[in-house]
Amino acid sequence: MEGAGLSGTFSSLMAEGALLSRRGEHGKALASFTNALQVKAGDKHGLVARSVCYLKLGDTENSLRDAEASLQNDQTFSKGLYQKAETLYTMGDFEFALVYYHRGHKLRPELQEFRLGIQKAQEAIDNSVGSPSSVKLENKGDLCFLSRQAESKKVKQKLQVKAPKKDQKQQSKVEPIRNEKTERQLLGELYVDKAYLEKLLKDEDLIKSSTKYGMTVEDLILGGINYLDTRTEFWQQQKPIYARVRDRKLMQQRWLPERKRKPSEVARYILKSMEEIDMLLTSSCPEGSCKKAEHVLKTIEGWSDDEIPNKNELIGNLYSCIGNAQIEMEQMGAALQSHKMDLEIARENDLPDAVSRALDNIGRVYARIGKFQQAIDTWEEKIPLAKTSLEKTWLFHEIGRCYLELDEATEAQDYGEKSLHSAEEEGDVEWQLNASVLVAQAQVKLQDFQSAVMNFEKALEKAKLIHNDAAQQAIIIALDDANKDFIEELKAEQRTERIESLRDYDYDDEYQEGEEAEDQKEREENKQKEIEKEENERNGRGGGEEKEETEGEKGEDYAEPHQDLPE
Repeated sequence: MEGAGLSGTFSSLMAEGALLSRRGEHGKALASFTNALQVKAGDKHGLVARSVCYLKLGDTENSLRDAEASLQNDQTFSKGLYQKAETLYTMGDFEFALVYYHRGHKLRPELQEFRLGIQKAQEAIDNSVGSPSSVKLENKGDLCFLSRQAESKKVKQKLQVKAPKKDQKQQSKVEPIRNEKTERQLLGELYVDKAYLEKLLKDEDLIKSSTKYGMTVEDLILGGINYLDTRTEFWQQQKPIYARVRDRKLMQQRWLPERKRKPSEVARYILKSMEEIDMLLTSSCPEGSCKKAEHVLKTIEGWSDDEIPNKNELIGNLYSCIGNAQIEMEQMGAALQSHKMDLEIARENDLPDAVSRALDNIGRVYARIGKFQQAIDTWEEKIPLAKTSLEKTWLFHEIGRCYLELDEATEAQDYGEKSLHSAEEEGDVEWQLNASVLVAQAQVKLQDFQSAVMNFEKALEKAKLIHNDAAQQAIIIALDDANKDFIEELKAEQRTERIESLRDYDYDDEYQEGEEAEDQKEREENKQKEIEKEENERNGRGGGEEKEETEGEKGEDYAEPHQDLPE
């Protein structure tokens, strides 16, 4: 009971943190995730959630630390890989970020965020150092190379050295970190905020005052200026001024009425837009993602097919993005219509990958609203389109789960076994765990408790292997219930066997022996009667002769005295 209480506390704290994060209250969300990690130290999902909050608050060092901690026991944890890549990207380490985006994409190629991460990291690298095709190396004299990464680390080390407050103040007043024009272009609207903060530093009375938490106003102002300087440096690395000017010209030219857009311009706009749509969705901002996707959809629909060769495919993809955002906003009816539009476009243009994607999303919506049979029909239509064992694994699992919800345990067991087989082919331990649990739950409903116990034990081994404490606790409870049911079943079988043996003994042994004894007794009595009858018959014949002789003798005796009487 204690473990269940702690687990419930952890879940509630995580849910509270997720809600606060969606509201933009990242400081409060950070506290909730920290409390959750105190309940369950080292939980990889909690570490990733807290890392996201740190990143939102600009604390890249702690964000990177939590992201790396989430990968400590599982180097294939996709959320941890993505969060580490995002943190490295924000820190300006675009090359290392690109490495981790590639690792995540290799493990989970179906996730769009890794593909978009690769594209934006590559674009940032090209903007910073130029594309390889534009560089021509000549072997003239000695070549001395200085690692850009090493140079970046030196700059960061210098920035991290804390100078005395007066020196910081003096530096911010006297030595601007870069040209004012460049800084204004990089900061944009934030340049006014920085200028205001620098103006506040001139107020001696203000900067000496303290807040109720003990911090001085000067510390707060310097912290804000330092953050803006750090972001300016990052934005300069991510997209230098020349790249910003180029993009601005492209954006202006895109709206010229009688100018045909270049394919490179169209591709850049689409890539940037899809990246923003996905980033908004993964950053728990489905409303912004939906609005952005709808805006891009409206824009693209006004372009000609010559400008966008794969226009229909892109429109279907945008409907899919809109539907996914609507799912997150719990607008299931609208989400279903959006994904059906995606499916209709995919079928009209013979796009099998898009058909598979749309069927997957439609099935998810049906399952979320409790229409399990429609979800099953939709996902079963997707089965022939599944390309990898991993895709088949979760597809079979979801179908089996729907059958279990419909109390059709036999079908649930069949699909659970298919999911387990595909997971074993793929070598995915986590999906082996999920499939084993599904099979065991179906067997419990079928009252095959012995098999259920075996599958729960297999699932428990998998949960221990991947260090999933929550799954271990849930499986132990289910295993205990299955064992109790199995013991009751054995006792019932033993009672039945005992009754059957007693019944067989009464009617087959004792009854038969009693019948034979009665028959034997009856035969003996009949035989005795026959003997007595024979004896009676013999005795009857001998007694008649003797009787006649006696009477004659008696007559002779009586005659003699009468003869002696006188006349």
